[in-house]
Amino acid sequence: MKRDYYEVLGVARTASEDELKKAYRRSAMKHHPDRNPGDAAAEAAFKECKEAYEVLSDGGKRRMYDQYGHAAFEHGMGGGNAGPGGFGGPDMGDIFGDIFGNIFGGGGGGRGGPRRGADIGYVLELDLREAVNGVEKRIEVPTLAGCDGCNGSGSEDGRIETCSTCNGRGQVRMQRGIFTMQQGCPHCGGRGQSIVNPCRTCHGAGRVEEEKVLSVKIPAGVDNGDRIRLSGEGEAGPAGSPPGDLYVEVRVRPHEIFQRDGDDLHCEVPIRISQAALGDVVRVPTLDGEAEIRIPAETQTGKVFRLRDQGVKSVRSRHPGDLYCKVVIETPVNLTAEQRTLLEQFEATFSGDGARRHSPKSSTFVDGVRSFWDRMTSP
Repeated sequence: MKRDYYEVLGVARTASEDELKKAYRRSAMKHHPDRNPGDAAAEAAFKECKEAYEVLSDGGKRRMYDQYGHAAFEHGMGGGNAGPGGFGGPDMGDIFGDIFGNIFGGGGGGRGGPRRGADIGYVLELDLREAVNGVEKRIEVPTLAGCDGCNGSGSEDGRIETCSTCNGRGQVRMQRGIFTMQQGCPHCGGRGQSIVNPCRTCHGAGRVEEEKVLSVKIPAGVDNGDRIRLSGEGEAGPAGSPPGDLYVEVRVRPHEIFQRDGDDLHCEVPIRISQAALGDVVRVPTLDGEAEIRIPAETQTGKVFRLRDQGVKSVRSRHPGDLYCKVVIETPVNLTAEQRTLLEQFEATFSGDGARRHSPKSSTFVDGVRSFWDRMTSP
């Protein structure tokens, strides 16, 4: 049984869009397959939180989920639209309107005519810089396109006659016990007409498999999970009916230096022990070049320095985020004989009780260990 989507993301049912997004990012980063290679449980959790966010971040889907729960996406009656794991959404008018409208005598519960083409999805991978600055990309999308041989009609010679199954209505009624249900005619696909001589290219379908090449403009500031809708670029509808839409989902590849958290960026800056002890000015990378941070004397490893407005200006923000630089003291390696001698002389200066004031954390730790053993050995 599927878990409640709000429970999956760990948010209340009244959660705002920002709260949903932050909860999704936390969960996705924790369970991402790149961080948990070979971990099937983490991969399943990642897919679960992604599915939950795709539903709850969409206003229409969220309203349907709040009203009907998981049943809203499990009927498989949404035409060409995918469920919560895909890019489209089920047509709830088709699911509930056709059934209940006919139970109470309403003859117009369903929509006549053929359905529009299916929505399709495409995952586009970007570098961090491309996502931050925006980019135009050419993509190749396999899809069903309108047949050129018959202009999407499915007819070789244009001869079309009224469907004998539905008498041109495009819909048929079915009796299921006490229920009367109305659905698209299976013979003519809801068109209300039959093709006399099917097109030899598409065999009457009006559509052929094709790889469509498109140019997609990615706005500056997009992030993982953001989607761009290209209206009318989905699958062609049957018999010339309207096409579906194409949804391009952005996936940002990990960066070698920066980690993104919303509008903020994080990075680690290695410094030498002498720089940490004496203080220094260090140049650090930014998305636009370089910046300087002033390292005070006696800086400890792990200290974080904030550079304002050096983060990301997302598509939803008016102002850029910040860059957080965490300094990490790096132990020197490949020492020369002179360097080793100097370090030995330096270490010798820490002997005696006076050394405690130079290493406050170390002294506190040693005192804690002594106190622990005293308690363990006392009668």
